[in-house]
Amino acid sequence: MPLERIGPFEYRRFAPSLPPLNPQGEEARGHRVLIAGGGPVGLAAALGLARLGVDSVVIEADDSVCEGSRAACISRRSLEILDRLGVAPAFMAKGLAWTRGRSYYGTDEVLVFDMPSARGDKYPPMINLQQYYIEQFLLDAIDELNGRHPGRVDIRWASKVIACKPDAAGVTVRIENPLGSYETRADWLLACDGGQSYIRSSLGLELKGTGYQGRYAIVDIELASGHPAERRAWFDPPWARGTTILMHRQPDNIWRVDYQLAAGADAAQALQPEQVSAFVQTHLDAIGEGHLPWTPVWTSVYRAGAMTLDAYRHGRILFAGNAAHAMPIFGVRGLNSGFDDADNLVWKLAAVLQGKGAEALLDSYCSERRQAFHINAENAMRSTEFMSPPHRGFDLMREASLSLAGRHPGIGRLVNPRQTQAIAYAHSPLSTDDDAQSGWAPGAALADRATADGRHLTDLLTPGGFTLLSFGDWPEQGALDAATSSPAWRFLPCRCAQTEPEAAGSAQAGMAYLLRPDGHVCGRWRSPSLDTVLAAIQRACGVQGANDD
Repeated sequence: MPLERIGPFEYRRFAPSLPPLNPQGEEARGHRVLIAGGGPVGLAAALGLARLGVDSVVIEADDSVCEGSRAACISRRSLEILDRLGVAPAFMAKGLAWTRGRSYYGTDEVLVFDMPSARGDKYPPMINLQQYYIEQFLLDAIDELNGRHPGRVDIRWASKVIACKPDAAGVTVRIENPLGSYETRADWLLACDGGQSYIRSSLGLELKGTGYQGRYAIVDIELASGHPAERRAWFDPPWARGTTILMHRQPDNIWRVDYQLAAGADAAQALQPEQVSAFVQTHLDAIGEGHLPWTPVWTSVYRAGAMTLDAYRHGRILFAGNAAHAMPIFGVRGLNSGFDDADNLVWKLAAVLQGKGAEALLDSYCSERRQAFHINAENAMRSTEFMSPPHRGFDLMREASLSLAGRHPGIGRLVNPRQTQAIAYAHSPLSTDDDAQSGWAPGAALADRATADGRHLTDLLTPGGFTLLSFGDWPEQGALDAATSSPAWRFLPCRCAQTEPEAAGSAQAGMAYLLRPDGHVCGRWRSPSLDTVLAAIQRACGVQGANDD
């Protein structure tokens, strides 16, 4: 089949297929894990499970990668997750790193913000990369892994789930594609099938939260502009009164332009090619780039909202990404929180399947990621209310803030979009209480730092296991290695990693941290005993009361 194009990007379409079926139209074998949805979150979950030795089947309704930029900003935290999946180098090679954002009120620049970045950082605070590249790079990694372990990830294209029947032992689903339909069986179902999730609706579940009336048109254009990669926002510009416009540079000279639609405007009419062309040309003329030729590539429309399921686990069905929650685009928490879902979930599910963890781990996935949703939503909704004021009172507050921000830098914090950052799982059931007064608290994500030997702290994490990271000598290192590598050890293994205190500040001297496979702290001490560490590992594997007296 010939390659097709999205701007300069070339992709191919995949043919549907049917697995071996018995005379009753049922797949001849069942599966440990079935993943509904082959977008970035579903593919990341499949790749994460595969790297931990767990096979999965991915059911994807489309027959190719997606066709628009969609989720286009990848955070530092997501890059660390993608590093554990083995795909970060491809993302970094193609993506455009950026740290700076600019905001304008009318034609005046009222805010310049820089996200934290320092020499020696492993990853930048953010890169821009279209979602079709995101999906393609994950597919490339899956193909490479399947070459070494045939069938580890079975992706079934142009296929959709049309019936879902959960029970105590698993889930039976009916799958349909252009060649026919069939039933199959899975021990566990991951619902990663997006904002219009069929799995969610088939169970009678609804997202609850806040939706906003403000709508944005999203337009990808091909434009040979030399402007650097930085986030730009125009509030109430003279050429589009009452509108907010965002602009991001992406690879291949693709620019993402988001602009607010007028209240009551017909979205279908606003997305007519002539309407989009006139708006974009007017905007480019106003910012001094109207003389450059440009080509429309993709358009869509978006409405802001922060909504979530009450629970992300329903028996043997686990929800992740937009199937579990919806986030406003402002602050880029949508896909990035989906990657965090997958990162949190896959090590726990693999541990349960491999007999190394209790099912309570999967309940902790729900509690931790719902906590993350509420933290993300609180910040995102503040940005959303600023970007798309829900009523005149917010309008007046925004006008006052924008008019004063240029002269009073302290007011600029109201204009700052509060970009996404790693979430700490406070009071996680997997964490061990401690009496330490400093350092990374239990539940926090490991803050990456360069080490003296040219590596970074995140390089020291144990794939699929725990890491005792010590800033100084820990005399029982050999005993821990021997204990958790023993065939009699029932839980996820742990290995020791030692580094110098300077990697994270001299205050870390003598500290030891127990790190989960996803890089979150689940214990911290000064010179802990072996029994203390072993009990903390058991607790972090879902064995409640492991640290109780």
